[in-house]
Amino acid sequence: MPQQIEHVIKDIENRTALDALTGPVAGLVNKVTRPTAVKNALSGTWLGHALHPVLTDVPIGAWGMATVLDLTAGERGAVAARKLVGFGLLAVVPTAASGASDWADTIGGPQRVGLVHGMLNSAATVLQAASWVARLTGRRRAGVVLSGVGLGLTGASAYLGGHLSYVNGIGVNHTAFEEPTGKWTDVAALTALEEDKPLRVDAGGVPVVLVRHGGTVNALSANCTHAGGPLDEGEVDADGCLHCPWHGSAFRLSDGEVTRGPATVPQPDWDVKISQERVLVRAANA
Repeated sequence: MPQQIEHVIKDIENRTALDALTGPVAGLVNKVTRPTAVKNALSGTWLGHALHPVLTDVPIGAWGMATVLDLTAGERGAVAARKLVGFGLLAVVPTAASGASDWADTIGGPQRVGLVHGMLNSAATVLQAASWVARLTGRRRAGVVLSGVGLGLTGASAYLGGHLSYVNGIGVNHTAFEEPTGKWTDVAALTALEEDKPLRVDAGGVPVVLVRHGGTVNALSANCTHAGGPLDEGEVDADGCLHCPWHGSAFRLSDGEVTRGPATVPQPDWDVKISQERVLVRAANA
């Protein structure tokens, strides 16, 4: 069975025909989420990790418990089950918005899988809405069936979501497995640094980006925590933040803190010292 499921997912990943839909939809989502406040809110920058996985528990939990009541409480649990279905529908709104924001920053195979993930969730939501109406108008049995089918689609969609996170690494901190050295390491000549021109160097096997800004040399891990983008190809703004060239995440040069999503995890920062016109770095707080 796992091999069969894997084959289906691979087929979705390779269906380039889906790009005719993913491109325009992702473009629209990116346009809506372009304001920093919107992107930070939906990404979970304020939370410290992705918001979408947190929110998904709410509608899934509500709909799952409604089905449990349907199967165990019968008519006695009818009102409570209907309220749970309704609550799940309300919770879908922020859940879908945060998921769409995350999805729009993916590309290729993962974006195609994410599209199917969203389509399954949309179908499940329609079924749950129809279930709520059926329950409200006294057609409880129809409502029970609609909820059950909708929950099944939600489960299939959740499997695809798990694939995106645990197989494709979407939403995973891309610096999590780095092993920064705690020893001062010579990485570059001071003369190699130009003002606000990021420079990629190697510090004991870990890629680091050096930036000279306002007369101070700063160092951060070079691979963006959000999706591994090369920060050394990004731009430095007047506020002393380095922007990832892939998805626009911004990190404060002084300490790596996120100032704009979609990144939710701070960029690892490095201590810097200058000795005999050479730049040396080590992991911060080593």
